[in-house]
Amino acid sequence: MSRTIPFIAVLLAVFLYRSGSMIKNSVLFKTTLPVGYVANGDYAADCKPLGPGSEPDPLNALTYCEDAVLWELYGKVGDARPSSRLLLTTCDANRKSWNTVMGPLRDPNPRGTLWVYPSTSQRSQPKRVTLKDYPEGHDFHPLGFEVWPSYGGNSSNLYVINHARERTVIEQFAINPSNPTIAKHIRTISSPYFVSPNSVALTSPDSFYVTNDHLITRRWPIIGPIVPSLESIFALPLSFISHVTLKPPSAEPRSSEIENHIFAAKFIAFPNGISVSSNGRQAAVASSSLGRVFFYSRDPATNILTPQNDKTVTLPFCPDNVRFTEGEGEFGEGGEDELLVAGHPHFPSIIALAKNVPGATSGSWVVSIIPSTGHDQRSFDTQAAVSASQFVSAGPGYTLKTLFQSNGELEEGGFASSTTGIRDPDTGAIYVAGLYAEKGVMECRPKGGL
Repeated sequence: MSRTIPFIAVLLAVFLYRSGSMIKNSVLFKTTLPVGYVANGDYAADCKPLGPGSEPDPLNALTYCEDAVLWELYGKVGDARPSSRLLLTTCDANRKSWNTVMGPLRDPNPRGTLWVYPSTSQRSQPKRVTLKDYPEGHDFHPLGFEVWPSYGGNSSNLYVINHARERTVIEQFAINPSNPTIAKHIRTISSPYFVSPNSVALTSPDSFYVTNDHLITRRWPIIGPIVPSLESIFALPLSFISHVTLKPPSAEPRSSEIENHIFAAKFIAFPNGISVSSNGRQAAVASSSLGRVFFYSRDPATNILTPQNDKTVTLPFCPDNVRFTEGEGEFGEGGEDELLVAGHPHFPSIIALAKNVPGATSGSWVVSIIPSTGHDQRSFDTQAAVSASQFVSAGPGYTLKTLFQSNGELEEGGFASSTTGIRDPDTGAIYVAGLYAEKGVMECRPKGGL
Protein backbone atom coordinates (compact mmCIF):
# COMPACT_ATOMS: atom_id res chain seq x y z
CA MET A 1 0.00 0.00 0.00
CA SER A 2 2.88 2.34 0.88
CA ARG A 3 4.26 1.91 -2.65
CA THR A 4 0.91 2.03 -4.43
CA ILE A 5 -0.02 5.56 -3.38
CA PRO A 6 3.21 7.20 -4.64
CA PHE A 7 2.92 5.21 -7.88
CA ILE A 8 -0.64 6.44 -8.43
CA ALA A 9 0.45 9.97 -7.54
CA VAL A 10 3.21 9.83 -10.16
CA LEU A 11 0.81 8.52 -12.81
CA LEU A 12 -1.69 11.25 -11.96
CA ALA A 13 1.02 13.91 -12.12
CA VAL A 14 2.17 12.69 -15.54
CA PHE A 15 -1.42 12.58 -16.77
CA LEU A 16 -2.13 16.13 -15.62
CA TYR A 17 1.17 17.39 -17.03
CA ARG A 18 0.40 15.98 -20.48
CA SER A 19 -3.35 16.52 -20.59
CA GLY A 20 -4.12 19.19 -17.98
CA SER A 21 -4.74 21.99 -20.47
CA MET A 22 -7.04 19.86 -22.64
CA ILE A 23 -8.99 18.58 -19.61
CA LYS A 24 -9.53 22.09 -18.28
CA ASN A 25 -10.42 23.69 -21.63
CA SER A 26 -12.35 20.91 -23.35
CA VAL A 27 -13.66 18.49 -20.71
CA LEU A 28 -14.34 20.05 -17.30
CA PHE A 29 -15.65 23.38 -18.54
CA LYS A 30 -17.84 24.22 -21.52
CA THR A 31 -16.90 27.50 -23.16
CA THR A 32 -19.82 29.80 -23.92
CA LEU A 33 -19.52 30.52 -27.63
CA PRO A 34 -21.61 32.88 -29.78
CA VAL A 35 -24.29 31.60 -32.15
CA GLY A 36 -21.83 32.41 -34.87
CA TYR A 37 -18.66 34.39 -35.53
CA VAL A 38 -16.54 34.68 -38.67
CA ALA A 39 -13.33 36.68 -38.88
CA ASN A 40 -13.60 39.98 -40.77
CA GLY A 41 -17.28 39.48 -41.41
CA ASP A 42 -20.84 39.21 -40.18
CA TYR A 43 -21.91 35.64 -39.45
CA ALA A 44 -25.62 36.25 -40.05
CA ALA A 45 -25.05 37.99 -43.38
CA ASP A 46 -21.92 36.28 -44.73
CA CYS A 47 -22.37 32.62 -43.74
CA LYS A 48 -24.78 30.22 -45.46
CA PRO A 49 -25.05 26.42 -45.21
CA LEU A 50 -24.43 24.28 -48.30
CA GLY A 51 -26.67 21.44 -47.11
CA PRO A 52 -28.81 19.53 -46.80
CA GLY A 53 -30.39 20.83 -50.03
CA SER A 54 -33.42 19.37 -51.78
CA GLU A 55 -32.26 15.74 -51.97
CA PRO A 56 -35.48 13.66 -51.78
CA ASP A 57 -33.76 10.90 -49.79
CA PRO A 58 -32.47 12.30 -46.45
CA LEU A 59 -29.85 9.54 -46.24
CA ASN A 60 -28.28 10.80 -49.48
CA ALA A 61 -28.23 14.48 -48.47
CA LEU A 62 -25.26 16.77 -47.92
CA THR A 63 -25.25 16.43 -44.15
CA TYR A 64 -22.90 15.11 -41.43
CA CYS A 65 -19.74 16.02 -43.35
CA GLU A 66 -16.31 15.10 -42.01
CA ASP A 67 -13.67 16.45 -44.39
CA ALA A 68 -13.35 19.07 -47.11
CA VAL A 69 -10.60 20.03 -49.55
CA LEU A 70 -10.07 22.57 -52.32
CA TRP A 71 -9.24 20.79 -55.57
CA GLU A 72 -6.79 23.03 -57.40
CA LEU A 73 -7.09 23.21 -61.20
CA TYR A 74 -4.03 24.55 -63.04
CA GLY A 75 -3.99 25.65 -66.67
CA LYS A 76 -0.73 23.77 -67.24
CA VAL A 77 2.23 22.29 -65.43
CA GLY A 78 4.46 25.05 -64.12
CA ASP A 79 1.73 27.60 -63.51
CA ALA A 80 2.36 29.48 -60.26
CA ARG A 81 -1.31 29.61 -59.27
CA PRO A 82 -4.41 27.54 -60.04
CA SER A 83 -6.89 29.01 -62.49
CA SER A 84 -9.79 27.83 -60.33
CA ARG A 85 -10.71 25.63 -57.39
CA LEU A 86 -13.53 23.21 -56.62
CA LEU A 87 -14.63 22.29 -53.12
CA LEU A 88 -14.95 18.55 -52.44
CA THR A 89 -16.45 17.19 -49.24
CA THR A 90 -17.14 13.77 -47.69
CA CYS A 91 -20.47 13.24 -45.94
CA ASP A 92 -22.36 10.38 -44.31
CA ALA A 93 -25.98 10.97 -43.37
CA ASN A 94 -25.99 7.57 -41.63
CA ARG A 95 -23.13 8.48 -39.28
CA LYS A 96 -25.21 8.12 -36.12
CA SER A 97 -25.74 4.47 -36.99
CA TRP A 98 -22.20 3.71 -38.18
CA ASN A 99 -19.09 5.40 -36.78
CA THR A 100 -16.07 3.17 -36.23
CA VAL A 101 -14.24 5.88 -34.24
CA MET A 102 -16.90 7.08 -31.80
CA GLY A 103 -19.59 4.45 -32.27
CA PRO A 104 -22.07 2.98 -32.71
CA LEU A 105 -21.48 0.06 -35.08
CA ARG A 106 -25.17 -0.61 -35.56
CA ASP A 107 -26.02 -0.46 -39.27
CA PRO A 108 -23.55 0.17 -42.14
CA ASN A 109 -26.35 0.81 -44.64
CA PRO A 110 -26.68 3.00 -46.69
CA ARG A 111 -23.54 4.49 -48.26
CA GLY A 112 -22.07 7.89 -47.58
CA THR A 113 -21.58 10.52 -50.28
CA LEU A 114 -19.11 12.85 -52.00
CA TRP A 115 -20.05 16.37 -53.09
CA VAL A 116 -18.52 19.01 -55.36
CA TYR A 117 -19.03 22.77 -55.24
CA PRO A 118 -17.37 25.61 -57.19
CA SER A 119 -15.35 27.96 -55.00
CA THR A 120 -16.06 31.14 -56.95
CA SER A 121 -17.22 34.64 -56.12
CA GLN A 122 -20.82 33.59 -56.79
CA ARG A 123 -22.78 31.08 -54.73
CA SER A 124 -24.39 28.09 -56.44
CA GLN A 125 -25.67 24.63 -55.48
CA PRO A 126 -23.45 21.68 -54.49
CA LYS A 127 -23.74 18.58 -56.65
CA ARG A 128 -23.49 15.00 -55.57
CA VAL A 129 -20.60 13.01 -57.07
CA THR A 130 -21.55 9.71 -58.69
CA LEU A 131 -19.19 6.82 -57.91
CA LYS A 132 -18.69 5.20 -61.30
CA ASP A 133 -17.72 1.49 -61.42
CA TYR A 134 -17.92 1.26 -57.63
CA PRO A 135 -18.16 -2.42 -56.57
CA GLU A 136 -21.72 -3.54 -55.99
CA GLY A 137 -22.34 -4.47 -52.37
CA HIS A 138 -19.22 -2.62 -51.18
CA ASP A 139 -19.84 -0.14 -48.33
CA PHE A 140 -18.81 3.49 -48.56
CA HIS A 141 -18.37 5.43 -45.31
CA PRO A 142 -15.95 8.25 -46.15
CA LEU A 143 -13.83 10.00 -43.55
CA GLY A 144 -10.55 11.78 -44.42
CA PHE A 145 -9.57 12.27 -48.05
CA GLU A 146 -7.37 14.27 -50.40
CA VAL A 147 -7.07 14.93 -54.13
CA TRP A 148 -4.02 15.67 -56.29
CA PRO A 149 -4.18 18.89 -58.36
CA SER A 150 -5.21 18.80 -62.02
CA TYR A 151 -2.91 20.24 -64.70
CA GLY A 152 -4.15 21.13 -68.15
CA GLY A 153 -7.47 19.38 -67.58
CA ASN A 154 -6.03 15.96 -66.74
CA SER A 155 -7.72 13.61 -64.28
CA SER A 156 -6.65 13.69 -60.63
CA ASN A 157 -6.19 10.83 -58.20
CA LEU A 158 -8.60 11.04 -55.28
CA TYR A 159 -8.05 8.92 -52.17
CA VAL A 160 -10.83 8.41 -49.61
CA ILE A 161 -10.62 6.56 -46.30
CA ASN A 162 -13.59 4.19 -46.17
CA HIS A 163 -14.77 2.82 -42.82
CA ALA A 164 -16.51 -0.19 -44.36
CA ARG A 165 -18.27 -2.85 -42.31
CA GLU A 166 -15.55 -5.51 -42.35
CA ARG A 167 -12.42 -3.32 -42.19
CA THR A 168 -11.22 0.16 -43.00
CA VAL A 169 -9.69 0.57 -46.45
CA ILE A 170 -8.70 3.38 -48.80
CA GLU A 171 -10.57 3.88 -52.06
CA GLN A 172 -8.81 5.33 -55.10
CA PHE A 173 -10.84 7.28 -57.67
CA ALA A 174 -10.03 9.29 -60.78
CA ILE A 175 -11.89 12.59 -61.15
CA ASN A 176 -11.71 14.98 -64.10
CA PRO A 177 -12.48 18.74 -64.02
CA SER A 178 -14.45 18.45 -67.28
CA ASN A 179 -17.03 16.32 -65.44
CA PRO A 180 -16.40 16.70 -61.69
CA THR A 181 -19.67 15.01 -60.71
CA ILE A 182 -18.24 11.63 -61.76
CA ALA A 183 -15.53 9.84 -59.76
CA LYS A 184 -14.35 6.64 -61.43
CA HIS A 185 -13.40 3.94 -58.95
CA ILE A 186 -9.89 2.61 -59.63
CA ARG A 187 -9.24 0.19 -56.78
CA THR A 188 -9.63 -0.61 -53.09
CA ILE A 189 -6.38 -0.47 -51.13
CA SER A 190 -6.10 -2.66 -48.05
CA SER A 191 -3.23 -3.34 -45.67
CA PRO A 192 -2.60 -4.87 -42.24
CA TYR A 193 -1.02 -1.49 -41.41
CA PHE A 194 -4.40 0.19 -41.87
CA VAL A 195 -5.40 -0.37 -38.25
CA SER A 196 -7.60 2.71 -37.85
CA PRO A 197 -7.00 5.11 -40.75
CA ASN A 198 -8.40 8.57 -40.23
CA SER A 199 -6.72 11.13 -42.49
CA VAL A 200 -4.50 11.17 -45.59
CA ALA A 201 -1.99 13.68 -46.95
CA LEU A 202 -0.65 13.16 -50.47
CA THR A 203 3.06 13.37 -51.30
CA SER A 204 2.61 12.49 -54.99
CA PRO A 205 -0.24 11.24 -57.17
CA ASP A 206 0.59 7.71 -55.99
CA SER A 207 1.85 8.10 -52.40
CA PHE A 208 0.52 9.46 -49.14
CA TYR A 209 0.73 9.65 -45.36
CA VAL A 210 -2.11 8.09 -43.39
CA THR A 211 -2.79 8.54 -39.67
CA ASN A 212 -4.02 5.65 -37.54
CA ASP A 213 -5.96 7.23 -34.70
CA HIS A 214 -6.07 4.22 -32.34
CA LEU A 215 -4.22 0.97 -31.85
CA ILE A 216 -7.31 -0.78 -30.46
CA THR A 217 -10.56 -0.09 -32.31
CA ARG A 218 -14.27 -0.52 -31.70
CA ARG A 219 -14.28 -3.42 -34.14
CA TRP A 220 -12.60 -5.65 -31.53
CA PRO A 221 -14.98 -8.06 -29.79
CA ILE A 222 -15.58 -7.60 -26.04
CA ILE A 223 -12.92 -4.92 -25.44
CA GLY A 224 -13.89 -2.79 -28.44
CA PRO A 225 -16.43 -0.57 -26.65
CA ILE A 226 -14.05 0.10 -23.73
CA VAL A 227 -10.34 0.08 -24.57
CA PRO A 228 -10.38 2.68 -27.40
CA SER A 229 -12.10 5.12 -25.05
CA LEU A 230 -9.41 4.53 -22.40
CA GLU A 231 -6.77 5.05 -25.08
CA SER A 232 -8.36 8.42 -25.86
CA ILE A 233 -9.06 9.55 -22.30
CA PHE A 234 -5.55 8.81 -21.02
CA ALA A 235 -3.90 10.05 -24.24
CA LEU A 236 -1.90 6.85 -24.56
CA PRO A 237 0.79 7.29 -27.24
CA LEU A 238 0.09 4.00 -29.00
CA SER A 239 -0.68 5.11 -32.53
CA PHE A 240 1.36 5.91 -35.60
CA ILE A 241 1.58 7.51 -39.03
CA SER A 242 2.39 5.45 -42.11
CA HIS A 243 3.71 6.49 -45.49
CA VAL A 244 2.49 4.38 -48.38
CA THR A 245 3.73 4.20 -51.97
CA LEU A 246 1.42 2.39 -54.39
CA LYS A 247 2.05 0.09 -57.31
CA PRO A 248 0.59 1.19 -60.65
CA PRO A 249 -3.06 0.12 -61.07
CA SER A 250 -3.45 -3.31 -62.62
CA ALA A 251 -6.34 -5.33 -63.98
CA GLU A 252 -4.72 -8.47 -62.59
CA PRO A 253 -5.55 -9.49 -59.01
CA ARG A 254 -2.58 -9.42 -56.65
CA SER A 255 -1.87 -9.77 -52.97
CA SER A 256 -1.17 -6.08 -52.34
CA GLU A 257 -1.51 -2.74 -54.08
CA ILE A 258 1.28 -1.30 -51.91
CA GLU A 259 4.81 -1.00 -53.27
CA ASN A 260 6.37 0.31 -50.06
CA HIS A 261 5.26 1.03 -46.49
CA ILE A 262 7.19 2.76 -43.71
CA PHE A 263 6.33 3.94 -40.21
CA ALA A 264 6.91 7.66 -40.70
CA ALA A 265 6.21 8.61 -37.06
CA LYS A 266 5.37 6.53 -33.99
CA PHE A 267 4.04 6.79 -30.44
CA ILE A 268 1.40 9.48 -30.93
CA ALA A 269 -1.76 9.92 -28.87
CA PHE A 270 -4.86 9.94 -31.09
CA PRO A 271 -3.29 11.30 -34.30
CA ASN A 272 -6.21 12.68 -36.27
CA GLY A 273 -5.77 15.10 -39.18
CA ILE A 274 -2.51 15.41 -41.12
CA SER A 275 -1.33 17.91 -43.72
CA VAL A 276 1.88 18.52 -45.68
CA SER A 277 3.11 22.07 -46.37
CA SER A 278 3.29 23.45 -49.90
CA ASN A 279 7.09 23.09 -50.03
CA GLY A 280 6.81 19.46 -48.90
CA ARG A 281 9.26 19.87 -46.02
CA GLN A 282 6.90 20.13 -43.08
CA ALA A 283 3.96 18.12 -41.83
CA ALA A 284 1.40 18.92 -39.13
CA VAL A 285 -0.58 16.36 -37.14
CA ALA A 286 -3.49 16.96 -34.76
CA SER A 287 -3.50 15.03 -31.48
CA SER A 288 -7.14 15.07 -30.41
CA SER A 289 -6.45 13.56 -26.98
CA LEU A 290 -3.83 16.14 -26.04
CA GLY A 291 -5.44 19.19 -27.60
CA ARG A 292 -2.27 19.92 -29.55
CA VAL A 293 -0.84 20.12 -33.04
CA PHE A 294 2.59 18.59 -33.59
CA PHE A 295 4.85 19.87 -36.37
CA TYR A 296 7.36 17.60 -38.07
CA SER A 297 10.27 18.13 -40.42
CA ARG A 298 9.76 15.96 -43.49
CA ASP A 299 12.57 14.33 -45.45
CA PRO A 300 11.24 14.11 -49.04
CA ALA A 301 13.79 11.42 -49.89
CA THR A 302 12.80 9.01 -47.12
CA ASN A 303 9.38 10.39 -46.05
CA ILE A 304 10.46 10.10 -42.40
CA LEU A 305 8.86 12.68 -40.11
CA THR A 306 11.09 14.15 -37.38
CA PRO A 307 9.34 15.97 -34.49
CA GLN A 308 9.97 19.70 -34.17
CA ASN A 309 9.62 19.77 -30.41
CA ASP A 310 9.85 23.56 -30.26
CA LYS A 311 6.81 23.91 -32.54
CA THR A 312 4.12 22.05 -30.61
CA VAL A 313 0.98 24.21 -30.45
CA THR A 314 -1.61 23.90 -27.67
CA LEU A 315 -5.18 24.76 -28.68
CA PRO A 316 -8.33 25.71 -26.73
CA PHE A 317 -10.23 22.74 -28.18
CA CYS A 318 -9.75 19.12 -29.27
CA PRO A 319 -8.32 19.44 -32.81
CA ASP A 320 -9.68 17.27 -35.58
CA ASN A 321 -8.48 17.99 -39.13
CA VAL A 322 -5.67 20.31 -40.23
CA ARG A 323 -4.99 21.99 -43.59
CA PHE A 324 -1.95 24.01 -44.65
CA THR A 325 -2.99 27.01 -46.71
CA GLU A 326 -1.45 30.06 -48.29
CA GLY A 327 -0.86 32.78 -45.69
CA GLU A 328 -3.01 35.89 -45.70
CA GLY A 329 -0.08 38.15 -44.89
CA GLU A 330 -1.19 39.71 -41.61
CA PHE A 331 1.58 38.19 -39.52
CA GLY A 332 3.24 35.60 -41.76
CA GLU A 333 6.95 35.93 -42.40
CA GLY A 334 8.64 34.91 -45.64
CA GLY A 335 5.50 33.60 -47.31
CA GLU A 336 5.15 30.61 -44.99
CA ASP A 337 1.95 28.58 -45.00
CA GLU A 338 -0.62 29.01 -42.29
CA LEU A 339 -2.26 25.96 -40.74
CA LEU A 340 -6.04 25.92 -40.37
CA VAL A 341 -7.27 23.71 -37.54
CA ALA A 342 -10.87 22.82 -36.72
CA GLY A 343 -12.05 21.03 -33.63
CA HIS A 344 -14.42 20.43 -30.76
CA PRO A 345 -14.52 22.94 -27.88
CA HIS A 346 -16.19 20.51 -25.47
CA PHE A 347 -15.42 16.80 -25.84
CA PRO A 348 -18.34 15.46 -23.72
CA SER A 349 -20.74 17.40 -25.96
CA ILE A 350 -19.52 15.75 -29.17
CA ILE A 351 -19.84 12.36 -27.44
CA ALA A 352 -23.43 13.17 -26.43
CA LEU A 353 -24.22 14.29 -29.98
CA ALA A 354 -22.81 11.04 -31.37
CA LYS A 355 -24.98 9.07 -28.94
CA ASN A 356 -28.06 11.01 -30.06
CA VAL A 357 -28.75 12.33 -26.55
CA PRO A 358 -31.92 14.47 -26.72
CA GLY A 359 -31.08 18.17 -26.87
CA ALA A 360 -27.34 17.56 -27.27
CA THR A 361 -25.30 19.90 -29.41
CA SER A 362 -21.60 20.54 -29.88
CA GLY A 363 -19.84 23.78 -30.71
CA SER A 364 -17.41 24.63 -33.50
CA TRP A 365 -14.08 26.42 -33.47
CA VAL A 366 -11.60 27.03 -36.31
CA VAL A 367 -8.27 28.80 -35.87
CA SER A 368 -5.31 29.64 -38.06
CA ILE A 369 -1.82 28.96 -36.71
CA ILE A 370 0.22 31.75 -38.23
CA PRO A 371 4.05 31.82 -38.38
CA SER A 372 5.12 34.94 -36.52
CA THR A 373 8.28 36.66 -35.29
CA GLY A 374 8.70 39.83 -33.31
CA HIS A 375 5.09 40.11 -32.14
CA ASP A 376 3.68 40.35 -28.62
CA GLN A 377 2.70 36.75 -27.84
CA ARG A 378 0.66 37.82 -24.81
CA SER A 379 -1.90 39.69 -26.91
CA PHE A 380 -3.39 37.80 -29.82
CA ASP A 381 -6.70 36.77 -31.33
CA THR A 382 -8.15 40.04 -30.06
CA GLN A 383 -10.96 40.29 -32.63
CA ALA A 384 -12.61 36.93 -31.88
CA ALA A 385 -15.92 36.70 -30.03
CA VAL A 386 -14.14 34.33 -27.62
CA SER A 387 -10.39 34.77 -27.81
CA ALA A 388 -8.06 31.77 -27.79
CA SER A 389 -5.78 33.88 -25.56
CA GLN A 390 -8.20 33.28 -22.67
CA PHE A 391 -7.26 29.61 -22.64
CA VAL A 392 -3.80 29.12 -24.16
CA SER A 393 -0.58 31.02 -24.74
CA ALA A 394 1.04 31.57 -28.10
CA GLY A 395 4.53 30.13 -28.17
CA PRO A 396 7.61 31.52 -29.90
CA GLY A 397 7.33 31.52 -33.67
CA TYR A 398 3.57 31.60 -34.11
CA THR A 399 0.33 33.30 -33.21
CA LEU A 400 -3.31 32.19 -33.33
CA LYS A 401 -6.30 33.78 -35.05
CA THR A 402 -9.89 32.55 -34.73
CA LEU A 403 -11.59 32.28 -38.13
CA PHE A 404 -14.91 30.72 -37.08
CA GLN A 405 -16.89 29.98 -33.92
CA SER A 406 -20.39 28.73 -33.17
CA ASN A 407 -22.24 27.29 -30.20
CA GLY A 408 -23.79 24.70 -32.52
CA GLU A 409 -27.38 25.53 -31.57
CA LEU A 410 -29.26 24.64 -34.76
CA GLU A 411 -32.49 26.41 -33.81
CA GLU A 412 -30.56 29.64 -33.24
CA GLY A 413 -28.75 29.35 -36.57
CA GLY A 414 -25.56 27.82 -35.18
CA PHE A 415 -23.27 25.25 -36.79
CA ALA A 416 -22.24 22.13 -34.87
CA SER A 417 -19.24 19.82 -34.54
CA SER A 418 -16.60 21.39 -36.80
CA THR A 419 -14.05 18.90 -38.09
CA THR A 420 -12.41 20.73 -41.01
CA GLY A 421 -11.80 24.38 -41.83
CA ILE A 422 -10.37 25.59 -45.14
CA ARG A 423 -9.97 28.98 -46.80
CA ASP A 424 -9.77 29.89 -50.49
CA PRO A 425 -6.67 32.13 -50.78
CA ASP A 426 -8.16 34.00 -53.75
CA THR A 427 -11.77 34.62 -52.76
CA GLY A 428 -11.26 34.62 -48.98
CA ALA A 429 -14.19 32.20 -48.61
CA ILE A 430 -14.07 29.99 -45.51
CA TYR A 431 -15.62 26.51 -45.50
CA VAL A 432 -16.32 24.53 -42.32
CA ALA A 433 -17.40 20.87 -42.35
CA GLY A 434 -19.34 19.45 -39.40
CA LEU A 435 -19.20 15.79 -38.37
CA TYR A 436 -22.76 15.86 -36.99
CA ALA A 437 -23.87 19.13 -38.55
CA GLU A 438 -27.28 18.76 -40.14
CA LYS A 439 -26.30 21.63 -42.44
CA GLY A 440 -23.26 19.67 -43.62
CA VAL A 441 -20.86 22.46 -44.60
CA MET A 442 -20.96 26.17 -43.79
CA GLU A 443 -19.71 28.63 -46.39
CA CYS A 444 -18.67 32.09 -45.19
CA ARG A 445 -17.74 34.92 -47.54
CA PRO A 446 -16.59 37.75 -45.24
CA LYS A 447 -17.19 41.13 -46.84
CA GLY A 448 -14.30 42.49 -44.79
CA GLY A 449 -11.89 40.55 -47.01
CA LEU A 450 -9.14 38.22 -45.89
